[in-house]
Amino acid sequence: MHVLELEGVGVRVVGKALLDGIDWQVGYGDHWAVLGPNGAGKTTLLSLAGAVRHPSEGTVKVLGHPLGRVDVRELRRHIGLVASSQRLIDEELMEQEGATAHTVVLTGHTGTSVPLWDKYGEVERDRAHRLLADLGCKELAERPFRVCSQGERARIRVARALMADPAVLLLDEPFAGLDLPAREDLITAVEDLATTRPVLTTVTVTHHLEEVPATTTHAMLMRDAGVLAVGPADDVLTPANLSDCFGRSLHVDRVDGRWYARAARP
Repeated sequence: MHVLELEGVGVRVVGKALLDGIDWQVGYGDHWAVLGPNGAGKTTLLSLAGAVRHPSEGTVKVLGHPLGRVDVRELRRHIGLVASSQRLIDEELMEQEGATAHTVVLTGHTGTSVPLWDKYGEVERDRAHRLLADLGCKELAERPFRVCSQGERARIRVARALMADPAVLLLDEPFAGLDLPAREDLITAVEDLATTRPVLTTVTVTHHLEEVPATTTHAMLMRDAGVLAVGPADDVLTPANLSDCFGRSLHVDRVDGRWYARAARP
């Protein structure tokens, strides 16, 4: 059984293909990067993987369950989703309550936008503290979420997504809007998860090659709602494939396990 299994999948909205003919299998413990230009279909693909939407055609299985034949509310409890555009909490209400980073992480246990205090015991409170420490932000536990930097919020969101001990962690452009130190802190945290949680599957969506963690095992390149290349990262993230994907001749380097791309001068 795979974590994710897509066969002949298409998504169409008002006659426009957002995805077309997608075949994709993700195994347990895999660490995937999905890259492509804007409009390639990356976020739509992740919405299927996160059981947020259904395909127009083809079949999607998440954790062995076909979408359309399973209670997606229960299924989502086993999926951690972090998106740069995701609004985690009711900012005004949480500001009034003085929500801390620890409180935000706690809400991941119940999957709610505001805390349900009667659902949190010492076990859940301790777990939230450990997750903040795992993400390198232990010192933020009592800091109000509203005053945390964008980089700190990004790591807090990942800690929150891990609170329910998901089988798969989906990261949709998690580095968007981060400066270089914050980006590197988050990439390091994601790489550390591959060591501390060997069974956890991760899928990171980005359009910047330098944001791909060194622990990435597999990659998919998308263009025009379809798959351009898919497979082991070393086989997919080549100069030829990346140049085809982004429509520009690229040089690709790899340093300390990380990939970097730059335009080839004529």
